Amino acid sequence: MKQPLEDRYILLGVTGSIAAYKAVELASKLTQGGARVDVILTQAASQFVTPLTFQSVTGRPAYVDSDLWGREGHVLHIGLGKAGHLLAIAPVSANTLAKLASGLADNLLTVTALAAQCPLLLAPAMDGGMFTHPATQANLETLRNRGAVIVGPAEGHLASGLVGIGRMVEPAELLGQIRLLLARNGPLAGKKVVVTAGGTQEPLDPVRVIANRSSGKQGFALAQAALDAGAEVVLICGLTYLPTPPGARRVEAHTAEQMLSAVLAEMPQAEALIMAAAVADFRPAAPAVGKIKKEAGPPKVNLEPTPDILKAVASYKRQHGWPRYTIGFAAESHDLLANARSKLQAKELDVIVANDINAQNAGFNVDTNRVTLLYAAENSAPEELPLLSKNQVAQVVIERLLGMSEDAP
Repeated sequence: MKQPLEDRYILLGVTGSIAAYKAVELASKLTQGGARVDVILTQAASQFVTPLTFQSVTGRPAYVDSDLWGREGHVLHIGLGKAGHLLAIAPVSANTLAKLASGLADNLLTVTALAAQCPLLLAPAMDGGMFTHPATQANLETLRNRGAVIVGPAEGHLASGLVGIGRMVEPAELLGQIRLLLARNGPLAGKKVVVTAGGTQEPLDPVRVIANRSSGKQGFALAQAALDAGAEVVLICGLTYLPTPPGARRVEAHTAEQMLSAVLAEMPQAEALIMAAAVADFRPAAPAVGKIKKEAGPPKVNLEPTPDILKAVASYKRQHGWPRYTIGFAAESHDLLANARSKLQAKELDVIVANDINAQNAGFNVDTNRVTLLYAAENSAPEELPLLSKNQVAQVVIERLLGMSEDAP
């Protein structure tokens, strides 16, 4: 399985800001993801963090202004600019923003930016008054109009001691935005993929709920994998506190009824529905209006079935043709393949991902999973995967979705 950043060449520009320390973490994350990262520091950036620091995390030399006139001479910036798949400048100062907007090229970073033929991502970092200044805003607007992607800044405590907008966004957010930019022409570009994640909660009274142990990790990994393939992703969530993958549109749906409504609303023109959420099968038939008091003793709770979302989707698909593909999940404690095969057929799925919740390091609240994929296609054998990270499982599922899409007439 090829990783999203594998074989990508990323230029990371760093300018003079206390936020330069965040760029070290970003360079490290990009390198760990398989990217080849070359860092270009301005003279001011070198006052905050050294080239050796970046070289230590990327395994590659970090460039400074003196390299512009070094052994490779003035052609260095041409080579860097033409080879890069993406130029990210994080942090980018107000001064460098002004230079970029005006086309000035008086250091290695800005001359490389002028020569670059790849997408440009900018992550501003400066004091609040500098960011809101009309000159800075005009420069940002100029750069946006030229196609630059501006990420942030965020609001919070600034180096000046003031609180306001001007903080560089965190490396994890930037990593997601970089993946999004690199994927924009991917195989699912222009196609809508709906992913459900997390567990639903059915109210017992205004305080208590019937819930399950789903963390949402597998569903969020699927959303990220679909984004990495270029898809327009709608992420419909039960109650989970995981951060939304950059680029996904998040829809909250905490009960089975809410999730049913949200899913059906997103079905028109959907290439695929990947139903990874752990939806409650039952709910209290008559939730208490007020909080159930302990002194009254254990309550008697009558349960009723919740809506069957996948059956509703199957009915919708027969009438409207959407989604083109439906992928379900089956978390089972026994008779894994038999139960999963039954669900595959009953819910009219194209693929079902079955996992044994009793298996070690698999299932709820862990970062790994051990799954078997079953296919509706005639004569298709189950595909048992080894223990993988949930991110890797997600990549396999999206690869199988792409395979079905490519084989379709």
